[in-house]
Amino acid sequence: MNEPFEIAGVPQERGVLIVVDHAANIVPADIDLRIDPELLEDHIAYDIGVANIARYMSEKPGYLSILGTVSRLVVDLNRYPDEPAAIPRRSDGIEIAGNIFGESERTARLDRFFHPYHDRVKALIRDLDPVLVLFLHSFTPKLRSDDLENRPWEIGVLYNEYEAASRMALQFLEEEELVVGDQLPYSGKDLHATMKRQAEDIGKAYTEIEIRQDLIAHEAGQRRFAEILLRICDKLRTGLA
Repeated sequence: MNEPFEIAGVPQERGVLIVVDHAANIVPADIDLRIDPELLEDHIAYDIGVANIARYMSEKPGYLSILGTVSRLVVDLNRYPDEPAAIPRRSDGIEIAGNIFGESERTARLDRFFHPYHDRVKALIRDLDPVLVLFLHSFTPKLRSDDLENRPWEIGVLYNEYEAASRMALQFLEEEELVVGDQLPYSGKDLHATMKRQAEDIGKAYTEIEIRQDLIAHEAGQRRFAEILLRICDKLRTGLA
């Protein structure tokens, strides 16, 4: 692994850019998180299912994806670099002992993975001027640390101050007969680092989509939601034109 990001698709101006912060569960060989290796298949390590959805979508002209290539336990790209959670010491009740270290090690980790990824996202948006930026994530049906019932939403739409694209996306997703969460299973006003710094702060149209992981843990589900999101994004491109 040479780059902290993967590019899928053919660059094209005024298209759709798909940004996938938590695409991978890879931990470089020289990093020891000191956790059970089985946890790398868990939702705390990555957003299950979304990498292939982005790749499938990017097979269509006008769609380009950038995907993070290391686990969110190595570095959480959907944070600000000065946030402690950018290199998490705990996730959903699990201690990440290998992430307890000093400031110099933290700076080196961010310089290696975080900053090059965000620099590339920024450059793609500047150079391609996409009509829409889609921030793509997935969510676990149930958290270990939450006593509430399973999350019933099949898909959620998140946003911060800019709402236009997300309001349209909510309508279009409901027309697909999905159980849609408006700012659910959590709010984009609470967790919005990438979409704010890379889109909202520069006046770029965006929406953030979260898909429930049990629906996309297999190829059939990934292809189904890739097709759904392509239909939604095509409608958004028309609506935003």
